[in-house]
Order: sequence, then C-alpha cells, then structure tokens
Amino acid sequence: MAIEEGQTLPGATLVGMSAEGPEQVDLGDKLKGRKVVIFGLPGAFTGTCTTAHVPSFVRTSDAFAEKGVDEIICVSVNDPFVLAAWGKETGATDAGITLLGDAESAFTKAIGMDFTAPPVGLIDRSKRYAMVVEDGVVKTLREEDNPGVCDVSAGESLLETL
Repeated sequence: MAIEEGQTLPGATLVGMSAEGPEQVDLGDKLKGRKVVIFGLPGAFTGTCTTAHVPSFVRTSDAFAEKGVDEIICVSVNDPFVLAAWGKETGATDAGITLLGDAESAFTKAIGMDFTAPPVGLIDRSKRYAMVVEDGVVKTLREEDNPGVCDVSAGESLLETL
C-alpha cells in the first residue's frame, strides 16, 4: 500500500555522494524539523526523468526556497556514482538538488512506490512521484499514473500546492 498524505515517512538509509565519496544518509535526520520536497523517479539517464522531471525541479528550485522549502531531494533506485554524474549533466547539482540513491529499493518499496517493467530492464524501480514533507509527515503527494509521464509530479505542479 502506498504512503498517503498525513502519514509519516518510514526511516530509511539512502546513499549520496560527498567530496570524500559515497556516504550513508539517514533520511529521518534530513527531515527532522524541516520542510522538504522529495521526488522519486524510475532512473537516472532515462528519458522522461532526464528531459522533464529533473529539469522541472531545476527550474523551480529558487521558487521552492522562497516558499520555505529547506531542501529538494531526488530519490532514485541507482547507485551514488551514477547519480553524481547525472546531477552534473542535468544541472541538478548546480541547482542545489540532493540526489540520493535507494540502490536496493528498500525505501521505495516501504512507501509503496515500486514497480517492475522487465521488457525495458527496469526491476524494482520507483514510480514517478513528488511530495512535500514537513518534519517527516507527508503533506502533499502527487503520483503519476504512468512512469513515462511527468505532469502532476513536475516541479511546477507541486509548487502550486504551496
């Protein structure tokens, strides 16, 4: 069952890239006492993720900050090396977006946002979604019906909810 508005996100350890290399990131610590946007997507360097979803948050990152959002986090079922390269290529890193890997899909499965599409090589990947989280509680959740579409989960659409 998918996470719903009003529910608290489960604890999770994700992996990010620091100047020293891969580092474990406790999601609960990042959320405590903060307003954070989290968006999930099927994978780095995939079509809609690269051409629409990440760019929508790059375009809106300043506007989210003006609305009191402390951090924008992209969660993908990828390793931190791939996400670091992708962040540089898409401009997400320069825009201040935090890219965190859920390599085993543990967090993605825990919030009920996983899907598998073997014909295109996507196993245990994340559905496309975006949420506003305040102190660990989901305030707004936007999930796409199709992972190839970026409409209700785009940065502009989520920004309208604030």
